[in-house]
Amino acid sequence: MANITKMTVKGHEFNAPLIRDSFDRRALQFKNNIITLLRKIGVVEDDVEIPLQPVAYKRGKASASWYFEGQNLYYSYGLSRKFVENIYVVFKVIEAEVDLILSKEKTVEQFVLDFSEDRDVEEKRKEARKLLGVEEDCNDLELIGQHYKKMAKEYHPDVEGGSTEKFKEVNKAHKMLKRELS
Repeated sequence: MANITKMTVKGHEFNAPLIRDSFDRRALQFKNNIITLLRKIGVVEDDVEIPLQPVAYKRGKASASWYFEGQNLYYSYGLSRKFVENIYVVFKVIEAEVDLILSKEKTVEQFVLDFSEDRDVEEKRKEARKLLGVEEDCNDLELIGQHYKKMAKEYHPDVEGGSTEKFKEVNKAHKMLKRELS
């Protein structure tokens, strides 16, 4: 019997993806499953955007954005080796979150708060990485944290040559990336 690996993402534990064939078809299935899940809480299909990559077995970040309760909600994942694995993780996280709403363990308000993002969140994440001096596609939270700590010390308002504005900017960038990668 195969040893099934577990993974924890956004506080939810589930089986790690083990996808060996039909990558494009499976990616489309995960997209459709996400739409079906969101429909259960009243999201209209026309308000959901889940871009698919032309070749799902290649590396690529998966994302889903949807409009709900007057807010733009968004979730992305890109730490797996293949796009199809990343969209699977997006599906599993949204599935867990929708189940929490349906079982009344989580309020709609908390769900909206957890997934609210600006429409240009990906561009802001690139800018945050650039500000912190890491590669545009860096997903290593430890490395990002090291760069953040160094810059926070340098720009802290209590040190000579510090800058309150630059310190706030560095903090905001770190928080944004920590939210994405936690």
